[in-house]
Formats: sequence, structure tokens, C-alpha cells
Amino acid sequence: MEGHHNRQGWSFFFYLCMCGAICESFRYSVPEEKKSGSLVANVLKDLEVDVKELSARRAQLVSEGTKQYFQLNPHSGNVILNGRIDREALCAQKDPCILLSEIVLENPLQVHRIEVEIEDVNDNSPQFSKKDFLFEIPEQVPANTRFPLERAQDSDKGENAVQNYTLSPNDHFRLDVQSHSDGTNYAELVLQKQLDREENAQLFLILSAVDGGNPKRTGTANIVIHVLDANDNFPQFDDSMYKVKLKENTPRETLVTRMKATDRDFGSYGDITYSFSQVPETVLKAFSLNKDTGELTVAGTIDYEEKRDYEISIKATDGGGLSAYCKVIVEIEDSNDNAPEVTVTSITSPLPEDSLLDTMVALFRVTDQDSGDNGRTACTTEAMLPFLLKASVNKYYQLVTQQLLDRERVSEYNITITATDWGSPRLTSTRVINVQISDVNDNAPVFEKSTYVMQLWENNIPGLLIGLVQAKDPDTAQNAKVTYSLLPGKVSNQPVSSYVSINSETGNLYAIRSVDYEQVRDFQVSVRAVDHGSPPLTSEVVVQVVVMDENDNAPFILYPLQNGTSPSNDLVPRESEAGYLVTKVVAVDRDSGQNSWLSYELLKATEPGLFSVGIQNGEVKTMRPINKRDTPKQKLIIGVRDNGHPPQSTSATLSILLVDGFSDPYMKMVDIPKEEVVEEKDRTLTMYLVICLAVISLIFLVSMLVFVAIKIQKRRKFIESSALNFPVGPNFPENCADGGSLSRAYNYEVCLGGGSLNSEFRFLRPLFPVFSVEPAQSHQDPTSSSSSQEVPKRAAEGQVTSEFMESEKIKDFGFLMKTVDGGCSPLNSEVIF
Repeated sequence: MEGHHNRQGWSFFFYLCMCGAICESFRYSVPEEKKSGSLVANVLKDLEVDVKELSARRAQLVSEGTKQYFQLNPHSGNVILNGRIDREALCAQKDPCILLSEIVLENPLQVHRIEVEIEDVNDNSPQFSKKDFLFEIPEQVPANTRFPLERAQDSDKGENAVQNYTLSPNDHFRLDVQSHSDGTNYAELVLQKQLDREENAQLFLILSAVDGGNPKRTGTANIVIHVLDANDNFPQFDDSMYKVKLKENTPRETLVTRMKATDRDFGSYGDITYSFSQVPETVLKAFSLNKDTGELTVAGTIDYEEKRDYEISIKATDGGGLSAYCKVIVEIEDSNDNAPEVTVTSITSPLPEDSLLDTMVALFRVTDQDSGDNGRTACTTEAMLPFLLKASVNKYYQLVTQQLLDRERVSEYNITITATDWGSPRLTSTRVINVQISDVNDNAPVFEKSTYVMQLWENNIPGLLIGLVQAKDPDTAQNAKVTYSLLPGKVSNQPVSSYVSINSETGNLYAIRSVDYEQVRDFQVSVRAVDHGSPPLTSEVVVQVVVMDENDNAPFILYPLQNGTSPSNDLVPRESEAGYLVTKVVAVDRDSGQNSWLSYELLKATEPGLFSVGIQNGEVKTMRPINKRDTPKQKLIIGVRDNGHPPQSTSATLSILLVDGFSDPYMKMVDIPKEEVVEEKDRTLTMYLVICLAVISLIFLVSMLVFVAIKIQKRRKFIESSALNFPVGPNFPENCADGGSLSRAYNYEVCLGGGSLNSEFRFLRPLFPVFSVEPAQSHQDPTSSSSSQEVPKRAAEGQVTSEFMESEKIKDFGFLMKTVDGGCSPLNSEVIF
């Protein structure tokens, strides 16, 4: 019967393998008594998957029984122990001791059979059922007579089980160790020398059972032999083997069978006593034997699932100590005493309400420990539900959707799964699965206003809050959480994101940078609100930002020119010492008062410790002597800041070349195309010469006008009618020795010298720039107010006279220009050309 069931199980397993759902079986082994968490095996290689796929396919390890002896780590593929396993408690004498499990992989569904053999360790010593064994042997028993000895019981198996028996030395008996058909050893006491009761009425021997473990374990028992008078007839059974079939769960004291033995002797030698011979403890727990009648009855619980057959050895002993033996084979028949078990492998909860039809909600397995029809099961669920049961492979079922779900109508389901077997009577078990229905994102955010209008003062602080936009979403949870963002756009040909930013959580609009009313008077920002649903829903709104004007002017760099039309390099000899004047940065500010007080600072330098900038005058000087390790090309970024509130600032970039001397060989190293060297030199020289001549002429004319005005004492009339008026700066006293004249006289001293590197010169404006001030009652042409600012420009655009360029004698020259004003305390500045 057992073979038939096994063939059916394997046939069903191979059929599933052919279908592709159940894959090949894997077998592993682990010693018993291993501590919890010990590694059994790594299944990644056998499953032919990696860790990522193993986790994505929701791999699970499911044991055959209710108790989970192993667990699978989906992040590493390791199968580990849940706790210590005692092979003897788990399988008793069953060999091999195998625990069956399955690894279930989803998407697609695959089931891999896992067989883990629990290996035995030598943790039990052989034991005899009692410490003393009594033998009563007639003295006329011939030599070579055998007396079976009780087999020692060892809970271990294989090599760790009993391997040998030994007997203490004596003159009459030896020990003969034999093997059963199942491979177990037993010992027989063999009479070597006939007994003589007159010599020894009793013999005391020690029987030892030795297992094959390492280290070996030993169990001992005492053999006491009483020598009897003659008894020449042995008991005899009617049959040497009895076969009986017994239903499981048979009540206690039920008669199983009756053995009968007879002895032709008379008196006490003919009295028969029945007893078990060399039976395991499981037989002693399950059956009892009447020693007088030979009736075998049920004494314990008979469970088909624990043990399917019993082999019992019965001994019949007469009054003279002679014994006969027989075997009783009891086959256990299965009955329907186990209800089906529903084991849920996975549940999808919460389940989105927009789930497609045939979406798997739960995966579970129905098992029954009974065999045959008693182990066949059917699974049903409640009617009128939007779910359907689908039978899968290896007793697995899938609970899938068969109708569209509506969370607003039903937010959760309690699904009752009913499993029934085919036994008689039928047994049923139920399992309730709770499935929550989750909401989907079906509402877009809505702004409170259709259009927003906000105001922003120019020259605002970056990060200033402009205003707030808000949108609400009628959905719940994450579907109602709104995130704000800016849509791409342009403001003055620049991305709108460079002007404003928005807090994605609150909807606060912030100005990223300062806005200039003269450049941008208003602009539009498109804001998008996106919820956190999947897929996300959006809405948009237009925000009109109006820029409010306020008074602002930033410093303007006069030298060096920052328009990139005339790039130049400042040359510094490498032999220069600390404090060497390299150049001077000149800047003006259209504002007045303290807003026009300028300060200079070095923002960035190729060599931070090499150059410094004068805070008040903008002079660029060396801080230390130049060494050979300094980079030949130096780049400085000079910042110019006014004293307004808030202060305005700008920056200038200087390119400095460190040279070994002002010589022609160095010019060959300058990165200027050869075909453009002559043309560039001529154009640069011409421009600066024209500027120089124009400035000298203008200063001379102004000086003459001032001189004449003083002489004819018409200073007030001259100030009101002059096209060039100069404000009194913070560094110029208002009351001078000559009557407080506001005009300035300039003196220029020019020293020429040979050896200039590239025939260029630099024109430096006075530290405090000159602006024309329109008189309070004057109605002059507005163009005259900018005449002083146009002077450098006209000078820069001038050309050198042809007479100077025709000079063949002068190829390179240099000169020193010194400018002195006409104030009470004259101020001056110098520049080298």
C-alpha cells in the first residue's frame, strides 16, 4: 500500500515537472543539533537566479508540515535553520531522515522541491532495556547452542548506531555478532563448553554494545546465567510469522492477534510464558503482550502518519528456560483523521481599486496529511464576491480578481477560504483572508485663484518671499499631497528659474536674485501643482509678478575696459619687489554722496598671496617678490563696491603677464597670431596716441578757461554757464585759499623712453570721477551733461597722426604721465606708458 502511494506521489510530481511549474528537486544535508541560524545551503546556483531576481520573485520556503524547520533569506539565497533539530525526536529510526520543503517563486510561478537530509551525529550511547538479563540454561544443553541476546537500542543511525558487541572473558560462552536484513547487528550467546551445574550453578557475564561514532560510545548489561536441570524440549509456535492489518486510531486494548506456542515437556518445563524480544521503544508504547495467553493488544495511539508498519519479535519461554521465537508484522491502514490545512504564501493588501481583471490577490496552498482519497482536497470561497479561485500546481491556489473593484463602494473584503477533503466522513477547515482596497489618484489639484498678481521691489534680497500659491486635492493620503514647481519660461531671454523659485511643499514663491526695474518691469511665472498619485495629476496657474521701482546704480568700471573689445595684458617684470605698482583700477558711480564712495577688494587670484588691491585707490601692487614658481599668466578679479544701502558692487578682470624683461624675444612668446602682430600693434598705438593728444588738449583748454575766469573775477557767472561743472567730492574741501573754486586744473608731465614692449599706454582717470552737474536754473542741452563721460570714449576712438607713424627712428617708446588737480590740496596720480 505504501509503495502504491509513493508511486502516485512521484507520478504526480513528475507530471508537474513536465508541465514546467515544478522544477527539479534539490537535495541538501545538515547535521542534527546544529544551532539556530546555521547555514544549510545556498540555493542561488541551483535555482539559476541571482539575489535581485530571487527577491523580486518573492521567493519563499514552505515546509511540508506545519512546523517550519528552515527559512530562506531572499537577500542572500541562504537556507538557514530556524532551531536545533533532534533527528531521533524527528524521525526516530527512520533512515534516511528527510525533511521536505518547497521554494516557491512567483512571476512566473515555479515550485522547486527541496529535500534536506538530517545527518546523524553520535550523541546517544547504546542502551539495553534493563541492566540485568537472566538466562536459565539446562546443564545438558549441547555445545554450540545459541542464545539470542537482546539488542541494544541506539537512537543514532548508520555508523553512529550499534556496530559491535563484546562479552567479558569466560570459559563457557562466546559472542557471535550477526546482522539482520536491515543491516542492524545483534549478538548471540554461543555455548562453547557444556555446562556443569555441579561446578557452577550460576555464571555472571558482562555484555557490552559499542557504536561506531567518534568517539565511540558504549552501553553495558549484566548477564546472569542459572544452570538448570535437564529440559530437552523447546517451545514451538504454530507459525513463525504473523501478518496483521490494523486501522489507525484503533482504540486501546483492541486485540491485534494471538500467538500460540506449545512445549511437549510436562510440569514447569511445559509452562509457556510470552514476552517481547528485542523490540524498539515505539513497539512497547503502541502494543502490550499478555505473557500467559500470547494476546497482542493495542496499548497506545496508532498513527498512520507517524509509522505505517511494525515488526515485532515475540519470545515463548517454557519453565525450563528454553525459548522459541516468532515475528508479527502489523500493517497500519490510513483513516481520514486529518483535516486539510490552508497555508497562505502571499497576500496583496492593500489592493489598488484599479487592478486589472485576473490580478492575483493571494497565493495559498491546501495540504492534507492523509493518503489516497483522504488526502485529496477541494477548495471553495464565498459567492457574490469579485474574486475567483484558480487551482495551480502542487495543491497551490490563486485568488484573483474577476470583477472591477470600487473602493468607494467596498473598502475591504474578508474572504473565507473553505478546504474539504474527499475522505469519509469529510473534514473541512477554513481560513479568512482580509484584503484592503486602496484608493487611486483620480482628482487633479485645484488652485484657489485662476490668476495670481504679486508685487516685488527691485533690488530685492535673493530669497525674498514674493507670495503664496496654493492648490487643494480632494483625494486622500499621498494622492492628496501636492508638490509645486515652475514651468519653463523666459524673462529677458533668461530662464524664469533664474529669477524665482518655489517651495515644492508650501507653494511659497521666492526671488532668486535681485531684479532691476530698468531691465524688467514685470514678468509671468507659470506654476504647476502635481499630486503624489500614480500616475500624478497636474494643474497650472499663471502668476503675474510686477516689479516696483527704487533708486539704484552700481559702480561702472572705466579702466580696465570690461567690454572685451580691446583686451590687453599688464606686464610685470619677474625681478619686481614687494610693493611694485602693477596697474590701477578706475571706477565711477553715477550715484552721489556716500553711495559714490568706492572701495576695492581682490575677489579671486591665480596666486592668492602674490597681489593686493588698495581699498581706497584701486592700485594693484605685488605683496611679495616674484619667484620662478609663479605662473606666467595671472588672472585677478577685482571687486568694486559702493557705500550705499544696500551696497552695489561690480568686478573687473585683470590679465597679468610675468616676464623676465621688456624685450623683443618675449614678444614672440605672446599668444598672438603672427599675421596679426603688426596690425594689432599699429592699431593699439594709434588709439592711445589719439587719446593722449585729445586729453591733453582738453585739459589745456579747461585750464585756460579757469585762469581767465579767475582773472576777470567772474567765477559765479562762469560756474552757471559752464558746460563742465564738477561736484565737490568727499575728499575735496569746499573752502579753498582761492575763494572756493570748484574747477580743477590738470598738469601732465610726459617722459618718453625707449624699450616699451608693445607700444601701448594706459590712461588712468582721477580717483574721483568728474561728472557734469546741471545747474538748478539752467536749461542747457541735455547732451552737455554727458560730455565729460564721452571724453575717454572719443579719445579711445582717435587715431595717431600719420606723421608720428611715419617716424622710422622710433619703433618702441615709453613715457610717464602725471596728473595734478587744481585744488587747495592738490591731488595727483601717475601712470607709466
